[in-house]
Amino acid sequence: MPTLRVDRLETGLIGPLSFEVAEGECVALMGASGAGKSLLLRAIVDLDPSRGTVTFGDLDRGSVPASDWRKLVALVPAASGWWSDRVGDHFPPHVGVADLLDTLALAGALGWEVARLSTGERQRLAIARALCRNPKALLLDEPTASLDEAATGRVENLVNRCCQSGLAVLMVTHDRRQGARVARRILHMADGRLQKDAGPVA
Repeated sequence: MPTLRVDRLETGLIGPLSFEVAEGECVALMGASGAGKSLLLRAIVDLDPSRGTVTFGDLDRGSVPASDWRKLVALVPAASGWWSDRVGDHFPPHVGVADLLDTLALAGALGWEVARLSTGERQRLAIARALCRNPKALLLDEPTASLDEAATGRVENLVNRCCQSGLAVLMVTHDRRQGARVARRILHMADGRLQKDAGPVA
């Protein structure tokens, strides 16, 4: 079973950190602001210099170009980047894009201008954009922070579907109730270190 394995990963600000996220599993990453959660996600996808080992299945992060690694292990940051004026320019031709956008209540969004998007729409579209590239692991940094209850429920349902399809998901959240709804385990982070693995979510 392919597993995302992080072994003694560290940067100048966090670590060393070791944990695993199995295929089809969602793990919630919790901790106070400034604990290092976002830095951990960035280190996993090789956006910041780091030491240690990160693997997915038999593939080592250091053995492939960073761009290829980020297609396999996709990061959706809290604030997503957009490089073209039109939403559709950010999506590859894909027969399932319309269905995915409909799931997130964003039907027709490919024709929208990025400038008109709300923060919540950008968050949901960034998730859809990452999934359209068929990653095997998904790292989500507070994906529902700017969403209302209905939109949050849609994202949580999509995360559950991703896990059912075999993705390994690591999701940063400040809401323990959300962790209980979507995650199998919760990892706690403080001062750049993992403090406690809470084990199975009740």
